[in-house]
Order: sequence, then C-alpha cells, then structure tokens
Amino acid sequence: MQVKSILITDIIDNLRRVFQVVNEHSKRVKRETSLTGPQLWTIKVIANEPNIRVSDLASKMYLHPATVVGILNRLETRGLIERIRTTIDRRAVNVALTKKGKEIVLKSPEVAQGLLVNGLEKLTKIKLNEINDALTHLVKILGAQEIPPQLILSPEINIPESNIKEKKRHLLNKK
Repeated sequence: MQVKSILITDIIDNLRRVFQVVNEHSKRVKRETSLTGPQLWTIKVIANEPNIRVSDLASKMYLHPATVVGILNRLETRGLIERIRTTIDRRAVNVALTKKGKEIVLKSPEVAQGLLVNGLEKLTKIKLNEINDALTHLVKILGAQEIPPQLILSPEINIPESNIKEKKRHLLNKK
C-alpha cells in the first residue's frame, strides 16, 4: 500500500472512531438522563460554576449566547435550572441548578462535547491551529462551509455572530 493510501485510510478510520464515540456518548446520555448532550453539558458546566451569568456560560461552552438561551429555556421547562436576576443589574441573568438538576448531574455520564472542549483547552495554540486547518480542509472537501454548525447529535444550532469568522481569523493570525 502506498504511503498516501495508508494516510487516507488512517484519516477515514480516525473519523469513523470520532463519530462512533460521539454517537455512543450521545445515546448513553439520552438513555440515562433523557437529555440531549448539549443539555447535559450545560447543566454540568452550571454545576461547576453555580450561579453563573448566561454570557459566561456561553463563553465556557464556546457557544453563542442565543444558542445557550435556547438550551436554558428547555432546561427551565423541565425544572432543571432556574434563572436569577442580579440585584446590581436587573438586565443580567444568572442561572443555577435546581435540586432536580443537581440530582441528574450526580448520576450522569460524561458528555462528548465536554470531553472535546477539555481536551482542546489543554493543547497549544500551534496544535489548535493545525487541527483547525485540517478540519477546515475536510469541511471544504465535503462542501459543508455554509452549513450552520449544529451541536453534536442535537437539533441545537450554534447561532454565529455576524463577524465571528473574522474575529477568529484575527485571533489565529496573532500567534
């Protein structure tokens, strides 16, 4: 087998592994908690940062605040979180887990998105740039540049800011 064939096989096999593990994590989360992966990930982040501002939660999850608000709406409907207006600025909203939300966190499995974010945060900027470049190439190969970024195995779409791509390019070029 040629070197190029071996590399292509390795890339495709690694993508298969990624899809498999994400699929298995998502199925397990749904089966054990009846939540989507992003919903469970959200309450896990809130559990680590009780009484967190919505904007800070969105930042920690690498999501647009509007996306997080949609997730929070569904979690609040299920009685898993509560919104708390701050006394200093009534426009600012914090979120906290309810007793029911805390119980789910205690007995819940790991979430693929959380594992991915934790692993990526440990990498250097150079390694992150390499991964980003490679994934950008894969997206182009598949012709998926214009597809809105849907959260992993969830109907949630990360609503992008109008110039977020430009901000990312600017930050990445500052390395």
